[in-house]
Amino acid sequence: MTNDATAKQYDPGALPGLPSGYRPWPALWALVVGFFMILVDSTIVSVATDAIWIDLTNGTDLNGVIWVTSGYLLAYVVPLLLAGRLGDMYGPKRLYLAGLVVFTLASAWCGLSGSIGMLIAARVVQGLGAALMTPQTMAVITRTFPPNKRGTAMALWGSVAGVAILVGPLAGGVLVDRLGWEWVFFVNVPVGIAAFIAAVILVPNLPTHKHKLDIPGIVLSALGLFLLTFGLQEGQKEDWSAGIWTMIVGGLALLVAFVWWQTKAAEPLMSLTLFKDRNFSLANAAIACMGFSVTGMSIPLMLFAQKSMGLTPTRSALLLIPLAVISGALAAPSGKLADKVHPKYLTGFGFAANAAALFWLALVAHDTTPVIGILAPIGLMGVGNAFIWGPLAATANRNLPLPLAGAGSGVYNMTRQVGAVLGSAAVGVLMQHEIEDKIAAATGHAQGGAMATGALPQFLRGPFADAMGSTILLPAAALVVAFVVVQFFATPTHQKAAAQKVPAEQV
Repeated sequence: MTNDATAKQYDPGALPGLPSGYRPWPALWALVVGFFMILVDSTIVSVATDAIWIDLTNGTDLNGVIWVTSGYLLAYVVPLLLAGRLGDMYGPKRLYLAGLVVFTLASAWCGLSGSIGMLIAARVVQGLGAALMTPQTMAVITRTFPPNKRGTAMALWGSVAGVAILVGPLAGGVLVDRLGWEWVFFVNVPVGIAAFIAAVILVPNLPTHKHKLDIPGIVLSALGLFLLTFGLQEGQKEDWSAGIWTMIVGGLALLVAFVWWQTKAAEPLMSLTLFKDRNFSLANAAIACMGFSVTGMSIPLMLFAQKSMGLTPTRSALLLIPLAVISGALAAPSGKLADKVHPKYLTGFGFAANAAALFWLALVAHDTTPVIGILAPIGLMGVGNAFIWGPLAATANRNLPLPLAGAGSGVYNMTRQVGAVLGSAAVGVLMQHEIEDKIAAATGHAQGGAMATGALPQFLRGPFADAMGSTILLPAAALVVAFVVVQFFATPTHQKAAAQKVPAEQV
């Protein structure tokens, strides 16, 4: 085969359902606007938590305030598998637009809520909208970019996460201080309208694939995920009671039954053929570790900055500038490398850099550490992120058959979110233990952890910093596991094709 023949194989116009000469980048930019809004929303609300607590509950119903986030996360995680399959059946553009409408209207409802119960209900609907949208973004990339260009496209998709980490807290602080907590939700309305118009114009109507809905699979997966995530979220608050463990074990049992059913179903919700691709399976394990780490490290980092370093919430958010800037700057180069370099080298470097950054951060977590001492490891995290998000997503989806693009995206995003829930629960348990241990040792008080609430006296800032540093070691360990996992990646099909100068499907 000639190089021209190979190039023709990867011409976007040669992909099914796309006209010759079709340009996929404008469509990707349109989808990124909506995806960015979802990611910002997940971080911007955390800044408004205290204001919501005071305004809607008079500072009394802490559990209700927690459910403003927990309800959203549950509604986001549970339908992801189904949302990916529906995208295959009815087209990713239709599902994305439907989810965007739901998310935008629910955002307005959130801002107009006059009670904590109404706000929780609105957040649940908002989570459903986000679940419909998220798998479609990756599915469109898989179905509109040729295999040898998906790394570059996924780099843009992945870099959005790094920027959202910074924009969310900063925007939240400004909006809450100037306009009130309602505006962290109202701001989504004009963005959602703009994203809808852009998607209608720029995103193509891709061919659909006929599938029958796997009703038993939907029920088993939804109930299993609900019980597992609910149990993990509520475990710490309920002191890991027998009822919580019953939920967790029951959820795991239902998920095992779901996997078994997928081997029997005529039209499985989650085709197990996805996992015949080694890179897809390994990438899912790695992204679960990444979700665990990102969620797990953010809470102790922000608490350390505010309670031990004495920074305001806005100044604490500014610590993340090196992460966002460096990650964004390296996104394009890492994406181009992802199309040419073996994924185990790129993602391995990313996970190694991120793990080193968190171990470094744990070592310098002291109340006397200057800001510059924190910025350096956070900057290294930016380097690591650039070589994880995009290259890992590209590796997961690069070899999947196009009819399974939506289903694969749904599985990948669900795995990431479940990893995040696990990280939140595990770090919450460890953090509480470390606070009690370190503060109690400093005060001689058996319930030392309770003394960590509110503003800390100067003599407790050091022990609290030590507790947060010890806690950060857990998400760092998760990244080490991910580093080991990605070392087993196989050479992607398109790279084999390029090396042998034959079309990818003949490899």
